[in-house]
Amino acid sequence: MYTTINEDGILNNYAAEPQIYYAEYPAIWEQRKYVLQALFATLIVTTLVLVGFSVS
Repeated sequence: MYTTINEDGILNNYAAEPQIYYAEYPAIWEQRKYVLQALFATLIVTTLVLVGFSVS
C-alpha cells in the first residue's frame, strides 16, 4: 500500500495497482455459447412482454 502525508499531517492511502492484462478473443465454441445465451434471453424478454400485454 502506498501512503503519502500532506503538509497538515493527513495520511492518504492508495491501493496497490493490479497488473494489467489484455482480454483474449473468444474461441468459436465460446462465441456459439454467447449466441445461445442471447437467444434464450431474447425469448425470456419477449415472453415477459407478451404476458404483460395480455394481462393488461
